[in-house]
Amino acid sequence: MIYSTATVSVNPAGETPLTREQVWKGLELKARDARLFLPPGLCTRCDVTEESATHFVREATIAGADLREIITLEPQRKVTFFQATGPREGAIVNELFEDEDGELQLRFYCYIGLRGKQPDGPEEQAEQEQFDSDRGYKAALVSTLKRTRELLAASKL
Repeated sequence: MIYSTATVSVNPAGETPLTREQVWKGLELKARDARLFLPPGLCTRCDVTEESATHFVREATIAGADLREIITLEPQRKVTFFQATGPREGAIVNELFEDEDGELQLRFYCYIGLRGKQPDGPEEQAEQEQFDSDRGYKAALVSTLKRTRELLAASKL
């Protein structure tokens, strides 16, 4: 199994400050259409196919892999992506919270496995290294906040 976590400050020095509401709008937009937030060409399809009061279902093609995710929203607080089909199984979470100094933080954490692969085998070890690297989910959090700022500046948030 793969466990990874990363946390970044929402409002580091030198960046346009974002409110919890603005970050939340960005997270919700990303959950509904990853194409707006991922590098061009990485996500070629992203459609909400079902919606209810408690969750929605998203079908997407990301990095050439077709996947289906059940996504729950805890408004202003947490987005959870349950990997229903695709190369991974488990949950990925994006969470907004205030640290002990009252500063807004964005945290990623996941607990997933790779379908059809040996637990803790070479594929999962490689995935773990990717998640924990500088190009992993910490970079994705920074990129999400950057894109949220761009959408805000363009009055599209």
